Amino acid sequence: MLKVGITGGIGSGKTTVCKIFETLGIPVFYADQVAKQLMVSDQLLIEGVKSTFGAESYFPDGLLNNKHIAGIVFENQNELDKLNALVHPAVFRAFDAWANTIPSSVPYTLKEAALLFESGSYQMCDVNILVKAPLELKIERIKQRDAVSEAQILARMDKQFTDEQKVQLADHLILNNENTSLIEQAYALHQHFLQQ
Repeated sequence: MLKVGITGGIGSGKTTVCKIFETLGIPVFYADQVAKQLMVSDQLLIEGVKSTFGAESYFPDGLLNNKHIAGIVFENQNELDKLNALVHPAVFRAFDAWANTIPSSVPYTLKEAALLFESGSYQMCDVNILVKAPLELKIERIKQRDAVSEAQILARMDKQFTDEQKVQLADHLILNNENTSLIEQAYALHQHFLQQ
C-alpha cells in the first residue's frame, strides 16, 4: 500500500485538503492530533517527558501540564528539540501501528503532519505532498482561526521550514491560493496515486 505524506506551513490549508481525500475514501493519519493523545497515553513518552522536564509536566490526574511545558520549550530551541526527540518516535510508532490496521484493499493512505519534513518522517512515506499558500493569505487565515497577533504567527512559522525548503523535499504540490480549485488538484493526485 502506498503511503503518502502531506504537509504545509501553518495556515496553508493542509487539513482542508486532507478532508477532500477523506471524501474520496482515503484514510488519513493526523500526526499532530495523535501526538497530543500520545502525550497522555504512551507510557514510554510520558516517562521521557517527566524525566526531561520534571514530574510537574503532568497533573496528578495524568493530564499534561501544557503551561509548564510551553514555558520551557517555546522560548528555548534546545528544549523544544528535546521535546520533539521524545514525541516524534512515539508518533512514528503510532503511524506504523495504524498503517497495519488498514485493509489491503485501500489503495493508499495519507499521513498529515505539520513537521513532516522537519521530523524526518517524510522518509517513512513513499511520496510527499506540499500544500502551499501565499504568506499574506496564511497569516489572515490564522488570525481568523486562532485570534493571535501577526508577531505570534510569524514566531510559529519560524519554527518550521520555509516553503522554499519544503518544495525541495516534496514530490507533489497543491497550491491553495483561492484561485485554483483544491478539489480538482486533490482529485488529479488521487487518480495518479490509484495508478501507482
